[in-house]
Amino acid sequence: MGCFPCFDSREEEQLNPKSGGCGVGGVEEEAKSGERPMIPPQIEKLSSGTDILKIRSNLGLKREPSGQKDGSGVNISAQTFTFRELTAATKNFRQECFLGEGGFGRVYKGRLESTGQIVAIKQLDRNGLQGNREFLVEVLMLSLLHHPNLVNLIGYCADGDQRLLVYEYMPLGSLEDHLHDLPLDKEPLDWNTRMKIAAGAARGLEYLHDKANPPVIYRDFKSSNILLDEGFHPKLSDFGLAKLGPVGDKSHVSTRVMGTYGYCAPEYAMTGQLTVKSDVYSFGVVLLELITGRKAIDSTRPHGEQNLVSWARPLFNDRRKLPKMADPRLDGRYPMRGLYQALAVASMCIQSEAASRPLIADVVTALSYLASQTYDPSTAHHSSSNRSSGERRGGRFLNDDKVGKLPSRTDSPKDSNGDREDSPKEAPGILNKDFDRERAVAEAKMWGENWREKRRAIANNEKQGANAADSPTKSG
Repeated sequence: MGCFPCFDSREEEQLNPKSGGCGVGGVEEEAKSGERPMIPPQIEKLSSGTDILKIRSNLGLKREPSGQKDGSGVNISAQTFTFRELTAATKNFRQECFLGEGGFGRVYKGRLESTGQIVAIKQLDRNGLQGNREFLVEVLMLSLLHHPNLVNLIGYCADGDQRLLVYEYMPLGSLEDHLHDLPLDKEPLDWNTRMKIAAGAARGLEYLHDKANPPVIYRDFKSSNILLDEGFHPKLSDFGLAKLGPVGDKSHVSTRVMGTYGYCAPEYAMTGQLTVKSDVYSFGVVLLELITGRKAIDSTRPHGEQNLVSWARPLFNDRRKLPKMADPRLDGRYPMRGLYQALAVASMCIQSEAASRPLIADVVTALSYLASQTYDPSTAHHSSSNRSSGERRGGRFLNDDKVGKLPSRTDSPKDSNGDREDSPKEAPGILNKDFDRERAVAEAKMWGENWREKRRAIANNEKQGANAADSPTKSG
């Protein structure tokens, strides 16, 4: 896999070819896995030398002699569209084609007259430089990055001051549409679908962090940026805020704080220091949204419940409250053990200290296992032997031998599915050694004191027994 290429620029070059036509680049079919090596797009003519220098600076790219190619020696040309073509595709951007609006523009459903393909067209806000910069970042990133869990960029338009991006159409909308503010006649996502979406989104992040070279930090992971294809197949979208991650001996990249309140990692929000663990934190917030059905920030809730992470953290300390964290709309239709395991992953991802968070590869391992365990309320009981072998496949999160457990002092009755309500004892623990160190120390002290008291009681009983044996009454 080659490194990010550098792009040649000339002052007089423009983003679209001077002919203003529609140039279609040859994109070869990929292997069944859907992953492609990162190869340089041949974006034929950038808007100006100033713009490309800015985008190089934003991505951390250095200028190299022109003509340098990726190790594969292959160039991919991005498809360009005229504004006239996209106007026709959206019926002049009619309201009936309007899908939604994000921070950087309005999105419309359209049909390309040249191919008949149904697409999603994002029209960026023309006010301000930031939109143009993110437009360039997204074109470059999505031309370089290809994975089944990343949205596919079909092409772009840069006629005059118009900036539009053309994506594959995702018929089921965003994850946010299926989690929050549901109409009464809309069925909530079931447990199996939620775990499938979580695992797929994690695989998308894993590709960015571990397969891309250098790694890419998504920086805007949230439920509204996870789009859903047929069968609720998740794909990450909106790469306008993406940054190249640290390379060599660097531990982080420093940048202006961007993103969405409620999803930003605390160390990034406070210092501007960005790492792949910043994305892991955001993933943990989305996973909590999937489990609880709550929004990351919800001002309509009581004061102590408006921030999802702040509400959830204290609940992790009491195993009896964990079942109450499940989305009420699930109506109890979820495996108790699966709930504990999913909460285990979420609790690790939202650690305050970045170093305590897991790598996304570990998250993928755990969630892939959970997604593979199809829950059927009528046949939900699994044998302990199957559970044990499955948990080993689930990686270190789901392996009792490698992680700590929530305190379990008494046995609780089994639930209707045969799972013990103190699943952190039977099933994987929620927390590892790095989680809640103060509580772990306090418990260790308590257990030590109890042990010493027991030893003292035994010693006293032995002493009393010895004294009784030596007494005149006993001897006589």
